[in-house]
Amino acid sequence: MEIVISNNADKPIYEQITSQIKAMIMSEELKSGESIPSMRALAKSLHVSVITVQKAYETLQRDGFIETTIGRGSFVSARNKEFYQEEQQRIAEEHLQIAAEIGRTNHISLSKLQELLTLFYTEDE
Repeated sequence: MEIVISNNADKPIYEQITSQIKAMIMSEELKSGESIPSMRALAKSLHVSVITVQKAYETLQRDGFIETTIGRGSFVSARNKEFYQEEQQRIAEEHLQIAAEIGRTNHISLSKLQELLTLFYTEDE
């Protein structure tokens, strides 16, 4: 498991760890049931504090990506992909709600908003 930490990034180190592990799980580079390094081992390999890795693992566990068992370690959770996609959809809905309110308030037509969303969605294809 390769994680790259940038000291110049806007994100705190624990968030960099969290987002990279989530990405590995979503891409199935890390599969359901697979073990991940212990907090101490990952902290040592990344040259960061164990507390930083602990915070990342707590976030991953809270978000349903990993399960931790005392004495056995941490493992990729079986229910993570659907959970993550649902969470991302909820975030997208919040942003779309804001866009709709801005459109209504400023008399931007629905068709124009749909056109913009289509443009942004297909931009990198």
